[in-house]
Amino acid sequence: MVLIAAAVCTKNGKVILSRQFVEMTKARIEGLLAAFPKLMTSGKQHTYVETDSVRYVYQPMEKLYMLLITTKASNILEDLETLRLFSKVIPEYSHSLDEKEIVENAFNLIFAFDEIVALGYRESVNLAQIKTFVEMDSHEEKVYQAVRQTQEREARQKMREKAKELQRQRMEASKRGGPSMGGFSGRSGGFSSDSFGSSGMSGVSSSAHAPSIELDSKPISSKATVKPSSRNALKLGGKSKDVDSFVDQLKSEGEKIANLAPAAAATGSGSATNASAAAKAAMSADIHKESVHLKIEDKLVVRLGRDGGVQQFENSGLLTLRITDEACGRILLKLSPSHAQGLQLQTHPNVDKELFKARSMIGLKNLAKPFPMNTDVGVLKWRFVSQDETAIPLTINCWPSDNGEGGCDVNIEYELEAQHLELQDVAIIIPLPMNVQPTVAEYDGTYNYDARKHVLQWHIPIIDAANKSGSMEFSCNASIPGDFFPLQVSFVSKTTYAGVIAQDVIQVDSEASVKYSSESILFVEKYEIV
Repeated sequence: MVLIAAAVCTKNGKVILSRQFVEMTKARIEGLLAAFPKLMTSGKQHTYVETDSVRYVYQPMEKLYMLLITTKASNILEDLETLRLFSKVIPEYSHSLDEKEIVENAFNLIFAFDEIVALGYRESVNLAQIKTFVEMDSHEEKVYQAVRQTQEREARQKMREKAKELQRQRMEASKRGGPSMGGFSGRSGGFSSDSFGSSGMSGVSSSAHAPSIELDSKPISSKATVKPSSRNALKLGGKSKDVDSFVDQLKSEGEKIANLAPAAAATGSGSATNASAAAKAAMSADIHKESVHLKIEDKLVVRLGRDGGVQQFENSGLLTLRITDEACGRILLKLSPSHAQGLQLQTHPNVDKELFKARSMIGLKNLAKPFPMNTDVGVLKWRFVSQDETAIPLTINCWPSDNGEGGCDVNIEYELEAQHLELQDVAIIIPLPMNVQPTVAEYDGTYNYDARKHVLQWHIPIIDAANKSGSMEFSCNASIPGDFFPLQVSFVSKTTYAGVIAQDVIQVDSEASVKYSSESILFVEKYEIV
């Protein structure tokens, strides 16, 4: 088929929105749209009308028409199928189907129309894909926001510590009868390289990119006026010492630093996978790293049937090693021999496999060579696949039932099966029928209804052995049991499912223990009940 244009118009013929998919003049499309009301005849059941050159295919929508203009050579069955998809898109962005709301959401509707038709030909997309494409939801953006929030939290912590130090120095100076340290001058309270390590750069010039400043109701001392400069612009999210010193000094002078970082929206986005990724990034950013740092990442892919049974269960992971000190390059890593039964372990080709099998130790085949410096080196990976229901760490039982009034009563409960785990930031995303708001009766944790995405988001901060089960009850009008699937689940944990644990790091020659840091995280790539 060749689709010339798609339009939304009133029953009087007034055009509210029109999108052309082939190159044509404005006068031509206006003429075609103006001719449509004149061709309408009352009493007929047809949803199309033809002229000598084009075909109009339309569908009434309350006080409006969804109208497609196609060539006469197009397939009428394909035209009607495309028209149905257009008619489904309109209520997604204009719930009331009136002229005012159509105009307010014109850009979103045009973007959605462009996803359906390209250069006059229908694209192979469904409604869910169109919504995803129009939203342009960025996983990388959410991870960046989570990391940025962590960086700003670290900056605020440093700010508090520096404020305490300056307060202590001020109190000592007052006891000795020395000069006040409330101004911007002086070695202890100024911006010299001796006190904050600014390396001769002006801290004041960075104030244009510092957080906003508000007057405190109880200033500690007199305030000096600071004129921001446009020079030495700093990259947002950077850890420049100048910015730290500037914020620290203003805090010590009684200024209140406002937090510009918005609350992370990952857990409220309706995407359980994005929520898990943001929580993972925030958890990893808080780890203090030594010269030898170990990172153990465990990932779950789970697909369960709504009536029970495991359709897919896969646990995979990776152990990476990062060394930043050349003196610690030649080392051996000893792992705990106890891990999950049935786990398939595979070492890096450069790692001595016999040493690992015999002593559960990771070392290079050539012990005279050091590990690579300042890079994450994957030394061990694992995989575990099962169809056994006992392998599932967290079971979700969703039980919708017909309430006899055209709706459903839904009972959902969860239970932690792997009680050695402590699951954090648990999110259960429940799909709902379009434009149907749930009535929640009982629940553990918290919940949020997202009318834009038509989902009910159930959040539980922690699930562990002491808090291993919980439930929620709600009801929905105009629904059937199948409307509440698939459920999406996300969580993170500092305890891995596979049970791969580092016991010690030793030098190759002296066998002396080496100070090291480690982090382990279990996260969800996909966890759904279908």
